[in-house]
Amino acid sequence: MTTIVKSLLIFVLAGLCEIGGGYTVWLWLKEGKPVWYSLAGGVILALYGLVATWQVEGFGRVYATYGGIFIVLVMLWAW
Repeated sequence: MTTIVKSLLIFVLAGLCEIGGGYTVWLWLKEGKPVWYSLAGGVILALYGLVATWQVEGFGRVYATYGGIFIVLVMLWAW
């Protein structure tokens, strides 16, 4: 697997963890879901922090690229 493909897969996984974890916590706070939603969301958000460290390149450029991919993922999630 090339470095670019690996990086893109990590970006997508990190984005899904960030969006999914935040959404799960939001469901608990705003929609009255059970407390385990907040716990699951916290775990998923912690996984986002871990997944983001799997990138092999320097932090600055990689994080800027992730920002663009995150915006696309959020737009797809909202759609």
